[in-house]
Amino acid sequence: MSDPDKKVNQSVVKAFALLDAFTNEKTSWGVRELALKTGYNKSTTYRLLNTLASLNIVHQNSNEKYSLGSKLFELGNRVAIYKAITKSTNAPIKNVALEIQETVLLSILKEDQVFHINKADSLHGLKINTSIGSYQPIHATASGKLLLAFSKRDIQNEILKRIQLTKATQHTITNLKSLKKELDTILSQGYALDVEEFELGLVSIAIPICNKSGNIIACISASGPLSRFRTENIPSYINILQKGVIIMEEEFKDFDRL
Repeated sequence: MSDPDKKVNQSVVKAFALLDAFTNEKTSWGVRELALKTGYNKSTTYRLLNTLASLNIVHQNSNEKYSLGSKLFELGNRVAIYKAITKSTNAPIKNVALEIQETVLLSILKEDQVFHINKADSLHGLKINTSIGSYQPIHATASGKLLLAFSKRDIQNEILKRIQLTKATQHTITNLKSLKKELDTILSQGYALDVEEFELGLVSIAIPICNKSGNIIACISASGPLSRFRTENIPSYINILQKGVIIMEEEFKDFDRL
Protein backbone atom coordinates (compact mmCIF):
# COMPACT_ATOMS: atom_id res chain seq x y z
CA MET A 1 0.00 0.00 0.00
CA SER A 2 1.36 3.43 -0.93
CA ASP A 3 2.09 6.02 1.71
CA PRO A 4 -0.34 8.95 1.22
CA ASP A 5 2.26 11.34 2.68
CA LYS A 6 4.52 10.65 -0.31
CA LYS A 7 1.90 12.24 -2.57
CA VAL A 8 1.94 15.50 -0.59
CA ASN A 9 4.21 18.34 -1.68
CA GLN A 10 5.82 19.50 1.56
CA SER A 11 6.69 22.96 0.17
CA VAL A 12 3.00 23.59 -0.46
CA VAL A 13 2.15 22.34 3.04
CA LYS A 14 4.74 24.68 4.56
CA ALA A 15 3.51 27.63 2.47
CA PHE A 16 -0.03 27.13 3.73
CA ALA A 17 1.23 26.83 7.28
CA LEU A 18 2.79 30.27 6.89
CA LEU A 19 -0.43 31.70 5.45
CA ASP A 20 -2.46 30.16 8.27
CA ALA A 21 -0.46 32.23 10.77
CA PHE A 22 -2.00 35.47 9.44
CA THR A 23 -5.12 36.35 11.45
CA ASN A 24 -7.27 39.37 12.20
CA GLU A 25 -5.27 39.83 15.38
CA LYS A 26 -1.88 39.29 13.73
CA THR A 27 -1.95 40.71 10.19
CA SER A 28 1.81 41.03 9.58
CA TRP A 29 4.87 38.98 10.39
CA GLY A 30 8.62 39.39 10.21
CA VAL A 31 10.67 36.50 8.82
CA ARG A 32 12.29 35.61 12.14
CA GLU A 33 9.08 35.66 14.21
CA LEU A 34 7.15 33.71 11.57
CA ALA A 35 9.93 31.11 11.52
CA LEU A 36 9.61 30.79 15.30
CA LYS A 37 5.83 30.58 15.07
CA THR A 38 5.82 27.79 12.47
CA GLY A 39 8.96 25.96 13.58
CA TYR A 40 10.64 26.31 10.18
CA ASN A 41 14.18 27.61 9.88
CA LYS A 42 14.68 31.21 8.84
CA SER A 43 16.06 30.49 5.36
CA THR A 44 13.12 28.22 4.49
CA THR A 45 10.64 30.80 5.76
CA TYR A 46 12.36 33.57 3.81
CA ARG A 47 12.40 31.52 0.60
CA LEU A 48 8.73 30.61 0.89
CA LEU A 49 7.72 34.20 1.64
CA ASN A 50 9.67 35.45 -1.36
CA THR A 51 7.91 32.93 -3.60
CA LEU A 52 4.50 33.88 -2.19
CA ALA A 53 5.33 37.56 -2.66
CA SER A 54 6.21 37.01 -6.32
CA LEU A 55 2.69 35.63 -6.78
CA ASN A 56 1.04 38.53 -4.89
CA ILE A 57 -0.15 36.08 -2.26
CA VAL A 58 1.73 38.08 0.36
CA HIS A 59 3.46 41.43 0.09
CA GLN A 60 6.32 43.01 1.98
CA ASN A 61 5.55 46.21 3.87
CA SER A 62 7.87 49.21 4.25
CA ASN A 63 8.86 47.88 7.70
CA GLU A 64 10.02 44.64 5.99
CA LYS A 65 7.19 42.63 7.53
CA TYR A 66 4.85 40.55 5.38
CA SER A 67 1.05 40.82 5.06
CA LEU A 68 -1.49 38.92 3.03
CA GLY A 69 -1.56 40.12 -0.59
CA SER A 70 -4.20 40.91 -3.18
CA LYS A 71 -4.19 37.48 -4.84
CA LEU A 72 -5.95 35.83 -1.90
CA PHE A 73 -8.57 38.58 -1.91
CA GLU A 74 -9.02 38.06 -5.66
CA LEU A 75 -9.36 34.30 -5.29
CA GLY A 76 -11.81 34.65 -2.42
CA ASN A 77 -13.95 37.04 -4.44
CA ARG A 78 -13.77 34.73 -7.44
CA VAL A 79 -15.14 31.84 -5.37
CA ALA A 80 -17.97 34.08 -4.12
CA ILE A 81 -18.71 35.24 -7.67
CA TYR A 82 -18.81 31.69 -9.05
CA LYS A 83 -21.14 30.63 -6.26
CA ALA A 84 -23.43 33.55 -7.06
CA ILE A 85 -23.26 32.75 -10.79
CA THR A 86 -24.12 29.10 -10.16
CA LYS A 87 -27.11 30.09 -8.04
CA SER A 88 -28.41 32.66 -10.53
CA THR A 89 -27.98 30.40 -13.59
CA ASN A 90 -29.31 27.12 -12.18
CA ALA A 91 -32.90 27.80 -13.25
CA PRO A 92 -32.28 29.00 -16.82
CA ILE A 93 -29.85 26.23 -17.76
CA LYS A 94 -32.09 23.56 -16.19
CA ASN A 95 -35.03 24.91 -18.17
CA VAL A 96 -32.95 24.81 -21.35
CA ALA A 97 -31.84 21.24 -20.60
CA LEU A 98 -35.45 20.23 -19.99
CA GLU A 99 -36.59 21.66 -23.32
CA ILE A 100 -33.60 20.72 -25.49
CA GLN A 101 -33.33 17.30 -23.79
CA GLU A 102 -29.54 17.33 -23.81
CA THR A 103 -26.81 18.18 -21.28
CA VAL A 104 -26.29 21.94 -21.00
CA LEU A 105 -23.09 23.70 -19.90
CA LEU A 106 -22.28 27.30 -18.99
CA SER A 107 -18.63 28.01 -19.77
CA ILE A 108 -16.03 30.77 -19.85
CA LEU A 109 -12.56 31.30 -21.30
CA LYS A 110 -9.88 30.86 -18.66
CA GLU A 111 -6.14 30.18 -18.96
CA ASP A 112 -6.47 29.53 -22.71
CA GLN A 113 -9.00 26.75 -22.04
CA VAL A 114 -12.73 26.27 -21.61
CA PHE A 115 -13.71 26.40 -17.94
CA HIS A 116 -17.17 25.03 -17.07
CA ILE A 117 -18.96 26.92 -14.30
CA ASN A 118 -22.41 25.31 -14.34
CA LYS A 119 -24.16 22.27 -15.75
CA ALA A 120 -27.59 20.72 -16.14
CA ASP A 121 -27.69 17.03 -17.08
CA SER A 122 -29.73 15.53 -19.88
CA LEU A 123 -32.98 13.81 -18.97
CA HIS A 124 -32.23 11.14 -21.57
CA GLY A 125 -29.78 9.54 -19.19
CA LEU A 126 -26.63 10.41 -21.17
CA LYS A 127 -24.15 11.65 -18.58
CA ILE A 128 -21.22 13.35 -20.26
CA ASN A 129 -17.96 13.31 -18.31
CA THR A 130 -17.61 17.10 -18.17
CA SER A 131 -18.08 18.45 -14.64
CA ILE A 132 -18.38 21.88 -13.06
CA GLY A 133 -14.91 23.31 -12.46
CA SER A 134 -13.27 21.22 -15.18
CA TYR A 135 -11.27 22.42 -18.17
CA GLN A 136 -11.39 21.34 -21.81
CA PRO A 137 -9.26 22.30 -24.84
CA ILE A 138 -10.28 25.48 -26.59
CA HIS A 139 -9.70 24.21 -30.16
CA ALA A 140 -11.56 20.89 -29.90
CA THR A 141 -14.89 21.91 -28.31
CA ALA A 142 -17.87 23.94 -29.48
CA SER A 143 -17.66 26.16 -26.39
CA GLY A 144 -13.94 26.73 -26.83
CA LYS A 145 -14.12 27.58 -30.51
CA LEU A 146 -17.10 29.87 -29.84
CA LEU A 147 -15.34 31.74 -27.04
CA LEU A 148 -12.21 32.08 -29.16
CA ALA A 149 -14.09 33.21 -32.27
CA PHE A 150 -15.94 35.95 -30.40
CA SER A 151 -12.88 37.19 -28.50
CA LYS A 152 -11.27 40.45 -29.56
CA ARG A 153 -8.88 39.87 -32.45
CA ASP A 154 -5.71 40.74 -30.50
CA ILE A 155 -6.68 38.39 -27.67
CA GLN A 156 -7.55 35.65 -30.17
CA ASN A 157 -4.20 36.00 -31.95
CA GLU A 158 -2.25 35.81 -28.69
CA ILE A 159 -4.10 32.67 -27.62
CA LEU A 160 -3.53 31.04 -31.01
CA LYS A 161 0.19 31.66 -30.62
CA ARG A 162 0.25 29.91 -27.24
CA ILE A 163 -2.00 26.87 -27.54
CA GLN A 164 -1.09 23.41 -28.79
CA LEU A 165 -3.56 21.96 -31.30
CA THR A 166 -3.52 18.52 -29.72
CA LYS A 167 -5.46 15.76 -31.43
CA ALA A 168 -8.34 14.36 -29.34
CA THR A 169 -10.03 12.35 -32.13
CA GLN A 170 -9.55 11.97 -35.86
CA HIS A 171 -12.01 14.87 -36.30
CA THR A 172 -10.07 17.40 -34.18
CA ILE A 173 -8.78 20.47 -36.02
CA THR A 174 -5.00 20.38 -35.64
CA ASN A 175 -4.06 22.83 -38.39
CA LEU A 176 -3.86 26.53 -37.48
CA LYS A 177 -5.03 27.73 -40.89
CA SER A 178 -8.06 25.44 -40.72
CA LEU A 179 -8.85 26.57 -37.18
CA LYS A 180 -8.72 30.26 -38.17
CA LYS A 181 -11.09 29.55 -41.06
CA GLU A 182 -13.43 27.74 -38.66
CA LEU A 183 -13.35 30.69 -36.23
CA ASP A 184 -14.32 33.10 -39.02
CA THR A 185 -17.26 30.84 -39.93
CA ILE A 186 -18.38 30.67 -36.30
CA LEU A 187 -18.24 34.45 -35.92
CA SER A 188 -20.26 34.88 -39.11
CA GLN A 189 -22.98 32.31 -38.32
CA GLY A 190 -23.19 33.07 -34.58
CA TYR A 191 -22.80 29.52 -33.26
CA ALA A 192 -20.18 26.77 -33.02
CA LEU A 193 -20.41 23.03 -33.56
CA ASP A 194 -18.22 20.21 -32.30
CA VAL A 195 -19.02 17.03 -34.21
CA GLU A 196 -16.94 14.31 -32.56
CA GLU A 197 -13.95 16.67 -32.36
CA PHE A 198 -13.37 16.11 -28.66
CA GLU A 199 -15.12 12.80 -28.04
CA LEU A 200 -16.29 10.19 -30.51
CA GLY A 201 -20.06 9.88 -30.66
CA LEU A 202 -20.63 13.29 -29.03
CA VAL A 203 -21.93 16.47 -30.69
CA SER A 204 -22.11 19.94 -29.10
CA ILE A 205 -23.52 23.29 -30.16
CA ALA A 206 -22.67 26.59 -28.43
CA ILE A 207 -23.85 30.21 -28.63
CA PRO A 208 -22.46 33.35 -26.95
CA ILE A 209 -23.57 35.23 -23.84
CA CYS A 210 -22.63 38.92 -24.02
CA ASN A 211 -22.67 41.91 -21.67
CA LYS A 212 -24.41 45.22 -22.38
CA SER A 213 -21.41 46.37 -24.42
CA GLY A 214 -21.81 43.41 -26.73
CA ASN A 215 -18.61 41.70 -25.58
CA ILE A 216 -18.68 37.95 -25.01
CA ILE A 217 -18.23 36.91 -21.38
CA ALA A 218 -19.49 33.30 -21.46
CA CYS A 219 -21.30 30.78 -23.60
CA ILE A 220 -24.01 28.18 -23.26
CA SER A 221 -23.81 24.82 -25.00
CA ALA A 222 -25.82 21.64 -25.41
CA SER A 223 -24.17 18.24 -25.86
CA GLY A 224 -25.66 14.92 -26.88
CA PRO A 225 -25.02 11.74 -28.86
CA LEU A 226 -24.41 11.84 -32.60
CA SER A 227 -27.33 9.42 -33.04
CA ARG A 228 -29.80 12.13 -31.93
CA PHE A 229 -28.20 15.09 -33.70
CA ARG A 230 -29.77 16.39 -36.91
CA THR A 231 -28.35 19.38 -38.81
CA GLU A 232 -31.85 20.45 -39.81
CA ASN A 233 -32.62 20.94 -36.11
CA ILE A 234 -29.81 23.49 -35.56
CA PRO A 235 -32.20 26.51 -35.73
CA SER A 236 -34.41 24.83 -33.12
CA TYR A 237 -31.42 24.10 -30.85
CA ILE A 238 -30.30 27.72 -31.11
CA ASN A 239 -33.79 29.05 -30.33
CA ILE A 240 -33.95 26.96 -27.16
CA LEU A 241 -30.44 27.94 -26.04
CA GLN A 242 -31.30 31.58 -26.74
CA LYS A 243 -34.05 31.42 -24.11
CA GLY A 244 -31.39 30.81 -21.49
CA VAL A 245 -29.11 33.45 -22.98
CA ILE A 246 -31.77 36.16 -22.71
CA ILE A 247 -32.06 35.59 -18.96
CA MET A 248 -28.32 35.31 -18.36
CA GLU A 249 -27.40 38.34 -20.46
CA GLU A 250 -29.63 40.41 -18.22
CA GLU A 251 -27.92 38.86 -15.19
CA PHE A 252 -24.41 39.51 -16.57
CA LYS A 253 -24.99 42.81 -18.38
CA ASP A 254 -22.67 44.78 -16.08
CA PHE A 255 -19.89 42.19 -16.02
CA ASP A 256 -16.66 42.74 -17.94
CA ARG A 257 -15.61 39.13 -17.38
CA LEU A 258 -16.54 36.09 -15.27
